[in-house]
Amino acid sequence: MKKTVLLSMLFILSISFSALAQNIKTEKFKVFGNCGMCENRIEKAVLDLDGVSKAEWDKETKMAEISFDESKVKLTDIHKAIAKVGHDTEKEKSSDEVYNSLAGCCKYERKL
Repeated sequence: MKKTVLLSMLFILSISFSALAQNIKTEKFKVFGNCGMCENRIEKAVLDLDGVSKAEWDKETKMAEISFDESKVKLTDIHKAIAKVGHDTEKEKSSDEVYNSLAGCCKYERKL
């Protein structure tokens, strides 16, 4: 009897975890920046969003890799959060005011 209950509980837990994992999505996209301060700013802006589990930005490739729960946060919200702290993405442009307030080493060449 104990064995049956234990197996039933394990089965239910495995179904629960697989249902949770279905909402996790990983996206890669370009984010403009230059240095370690940019990296910290970009990653913090994304990790502060509810539903984001991973945020990594590579200053050499300018690529961000973000893992998030689609049921809690939309990809457009992630792009907007990055732009809000001064960094252009493939889909969102930061305001000139915020971009101009970045430190000199953080100012990347902006596309027109």
